[in-house]
Amino acid sequence: MAMTQDAAAALAAHRFGLGVTDLERIGSDPQAWLLAQIGPAGAPWGVNLPTALDGLRLQQSFYLERRKLRTTVGKSAEQQFAEHFRATVDADVQSRLLTAVQSQRPFNERLMLFWANHFTVSMAKAQVRGLVGAFEREAIRPHVGGSFEAMLKAAVTHAAMLRYLDNSASAGPNSRLAQRRSRRAVPAEGEMRAARVTGLNENLAREVLELHTLGVQGGYAQADVTALAAVLTGWRVADPQRLDDKEVNASYFDHSWHEPGSKTLLGRRYAEGPQALDQVLHDLTLHPSTAKFIATKLARHFVGDQPPPALVDRLAQSFQRSGGQLPALYQTLATAPEAWAPQQTKLKTPEEFVISSARLLGLGEALLARSRDGGIAQMGQRVQAAPSPAGWPDSADEWLGPEAMWKRVEWASRLAGRLGSRVDARQLAGSSLGPLLSPASGQQIARAADGPQALTLLLMSPEFQRR
Repeated sequence: MAMTQDAAAALAAHRFGLGVTDLERIGSDPQAWLLAQIGPAGAPWGVNLPTALDGLRLQQSFYLERRKLRTTVGKSAEQQFAEHFRATVDADVQSRLLTAVQSQRPFNERLMLFWANHFTVSMAKAQVRGLVGAFEREAIRPHVGGSFEAMLKAAVTHAAMLRYLDNSASAGPNSRLAQRRSRRAVPAEGEMRAARVTGLNENLAREVLELHTLGVQGGYAQADVTALAAVLTGWRVADPQRLDDKEVNASYFDHSWHEPGSKTLLGRRYAEGPQALDQVLHDLTLHPSTAKFIATKLARHFVGDQPPPALVDRLAQSFQRSGGQLPALYQTLATAPEAWAPQQTKLKTPEEFVISSARLLGLGEALLARSRDGGIAQMGQRVQAAPSPAGWPDSADEWLGPEAMWKRVEWASRLAGRLGSRVDARQLAGSSLGPLLSPASGQQIARAADGPQALTLLLMSPEFQRR
């Protein structure tokens, strides 16, 4: 049975986009509407947003003032820390959410959110507080419409990632710095102890292979993790003493921390020096396991928790043929028949639910009037604070618990209590969901006792909760 234009528009709006008030805005060709959005990401909402250097300076100012802050009466160290970073964290979260809520290119913005979760940096780790928003704006957003390789390099070498996965303190055991400090009986004041300096930290190397490129079954061994960790030595975060220097970069390569000599990774040899990382990331981009891993994640996110193998194969082939050019990958996805199956199997995450609700109701900045994150954290998903480097889960089962769904009901009821009498939920249901709205859901909304109840039923309907 052929899909109607209205049904295709509804799927384009909700499955690929972030929701819409009126499906007529999509036009007569939903696929063309999606394809026209492919390209560089738009500018984020907000002005004077903090950079990575701003975040590092903010961290340094906290540590310089720590002794004084410890004496603050009635405030724990955690409270002092949170207050110090609150303005920056709020600006980052506000920018992320309002950019998505107000975007005229929602498919493009969903892709930004997808990649930010793929290359997770989480402020759940104190060392990156104040850096997460800058990471998304500096490492992810500029490359959404470009190449995977460029995004990979920007993400791996960004100060937030180097700090999050501890690479900024990783030095080669045979590096000049380690050799020099190992000869000292006692480290000079303010220096790191030799045991920490000479330790090779494998956290970033392991996640680059397991989470960012090849995948856990991608064919690498422990020796490859160690070799990549050696390649990554020397990539560091700016020295706190130089943060006021106008020429300083938030991250840089320091040869004195780098493990000398060549390294062998996945059967290929790489010479020492900063250029080795470029070569490694280039080869990882072109590896068949990376193509399969990225294709699977993208299909899982947009199509289904168990994505059709044929679609995954075509996406992987597109990735490989283009050398990791992301627009080619998106085009294959947006034109794939499997991506337009009428069944809505994906469940919106709390963040997606809130964003789509705000877009439905045209809330704009009013979304954040009562809470800094629109109430997302109350539903179990702290914005920019994923629980691990693996990011937030992307399968329905992870978000379907009874308590989690009850939290959604509570959030929807509160919002509907404020706005339900001002909007016609019955009209919104038809204009935003179109043929996706089932007769049963339509009947429930139509029979609601009042406006708030009608809006609650719309927000909690299966057709709005899923995409």
